[in-house]
Amino acid sequence: MELAMGIDTGGTYTDGVIMDLSTGRVVKKSKSPTTHQDLTIGIRNCLAGLDGGFWKEIQLVCLSTTLATNATVEGKGSRVGLICLGHEVSESLPVAATYCLPGGHDIRGNAREPLDVEKLRDALKRLEGKVDALAVSGYCSVRNPEHELAVKDEAERMLEVPVVCGHQLTSDLGFQERTATAVLNARLLPVISQLLDSVQQVLRELGVTAPLMVVKGDGSLVDESRARQRPIDTVVSGPAASVVGATFLSGEKDALVVDIGGTTTDIASLREGVPEIHRDGAVIGGWSTKVQAARVHTFGIGGDSLVQVKRGEVQIGPRRVLPLSRAVADHPYLMEELKETWESGEKGMDIIDAQPFDCYLLGRYTPGERLTSWEREVVGCLAAGPHSILHISRSLGRDPNLLNLKGMINRGILLPASLTPTDLLHVRGTFTRWNREVAFLVAEMAALRLQMKREEFVDFVLEEVHRKIASAILQGLVRDLGYQQVDLAGETVLKPFLERILGREEEKFLCRVYLEQPVVAIGAPAREFMPAVTRLLNTRLCIPEHAEVANAIGAAVGRVVIKGVILVRPAAEGGYVAYTPWERKGFICLEDAADYAQRVGREYLVREAAEAGARDISISVQRKDVYSHISYPIEEEIFVESRISLLAVGRPWPRQGEMR
Repeated sequence: MELAMGIDTGGTYTDGVIMDLSTGRVVKKSKSPTTHQDLTIGIRNCLAGLDGGFWKEIQLVCLSTTLATNATVEGKGSRVGLICLGHEVSESLPVAATYCLPGGHDIRGNAREPLDVEKLRDALKRLEGKVDALAVSGYCSVRNPEHELAVKDEAERMLEVPVVCGHQLTSDLGFQERTATAVLNARLLPVISQLLDSVQQVLRELGVTAPLMVVKGDGSLVDESRARQRPIDTVVSGPAASVVGATFLSGEKDALVVDIGGTTTDIASLREGVPEIHRDGAVIGGWSTKVQAARVHTFGIGGDSLVQVKRGEVQIGPRRVLPLSRAVADHPYLMEELKETWESGEKGMDIIDAQPFDCYLLGRYTPGERLTSWEREVVGCLAAGPHSILHISRSLGRDPNLLNLKGMINRGILLPASLTPTDLLHVRGTFTRWNREVAFLVAEMAALRLQMKREEFVDFVLEEVHRKIASAILQGLVRDLGYQQVDLAGETVLKPFLERILGREEEKFLCRVYLEQPVVAIGAPAREFMPAVTRLLNTRLCIPEHAEVANAIGAAVGRVVIKGVILVRPAAEGGYVAYTPWERKGFICLEDAADYAQRVGREYLVREAAEAGARDISISVQRKDVYSHISYPIEEEIFVESRISLLAVGRPWPRQGEMR
């Protein structure tokens, strides 16, 4: 057997599988809630659900994660200094300080002006002790990296911090995007290292000695050491793994992959067995980058989305909360507190930013954190365990409208538990993992606020969940067509059509859509939600076996894929220049330059793939000569460039004796 372990740390659950890759069989699988306050706990709990008898036999561990994406969006990471060479950045980036110095190159790789070493040393002295990492971005450095490399050498000597160069992360032009990529990569260095340290700690506890690999944003795998150096590559890692897992489990080559989790629904297109990639680089946390990642559309609707009844209307998501059925299963005394709310006259009261059945748990809180006096009272009230909002208000002697817990929730100090679609599935009886009694009670309370019967309310909300997911799929397809700014739900002219497509309205005329691609649905709630969704969209549905752990399976079955491009262009002084990632080299003859590019490109990609953890590496090389046609003063074709595209693919499997 070739046993591999796949682990996926998602926003709601951490999934784990043990797979026999020689047969493609899932040997064991496990799910456990992700513990954001300490990821180690959730990983440990998840792996505890797998059979410990296999630990010594596992030969490979593969990890996918949403951590890099979440950390970028939430503004977490190290303090980064930025040195730009030959050009200033035109957008605000998350850096502690920026210095723009003379240097940089032109499009042909010629220095625009010399690097000013004295100004560089002065800038580095100013950064000393104020940054944890340094990003370096030179103008056209992908045509000649000599200035970036010189800055890197000097900075490592003077600052003794990690230094990230833009040309090492992408071979594409685009100074602004390349600079943002370098900054975000530097910022994420400690974030991914902490996650990998946590995983390694749990693996050591279990006696697992296999190498650890990480899923990149394009769905391929990379060695742990490379992931620590280039954490930006792991952005969209989790959704990319889900696409790989969906492909493996379903056998579909052209489909829409819909991954429904507790927090979000992720939608991606699968073409010829691989996920579609952002052509110009992914947008991460609002910054345009050069990161090659799967084109995944994320929407704030999932099994644990907040169902809020306010002023006679229902809003579902985008906020995620803990389902009350799970909160009461973990803390049974909450049931008594909610029964008191039901029996009192407070069950129908309106509370600002809350509902009368909401409960709160203590989240990420450290004793030294700055809190107001009343915030300290709230923390003290929850120190021994969670409570309902009305219990908290009575304990503190405050009107619940004056508690204003929103700030503490946004900072992660409080974790809210409230009504969710997961609770309503408990009422229906189609999902009964946790406490059903509280689900019935809270659904009754919410229904009364709309003057509905409980069953009517449950049907109404779950149908709205189906419509929101269907609307998200349509929105994703519209974005894939290039209409990034079109908001289907917000376009007044489209509203009558969308309402009829989603089955909310049938007066006057009918409107239907028929999706060309089938839908492969994965994620824990997929079986509950997706049949109704695909009926709205008139398409075939595939929910494969093991769909609930498809992300972890995608991590386990991934391959190492390394891509590279080397350009050969005419030189201004005559002859030709090959632009490699480490130098520009001149030649008299085009064929000599192209042969050199292909030969050293192969050697470079084999080294890169091997360092990324690949074995049994295969290399493919394509050469495309580009000419420009002109007709004045005479008709002729002028050579523009030779584009040497290289692709390395390998198995992430250790050689004998390579176990750590």
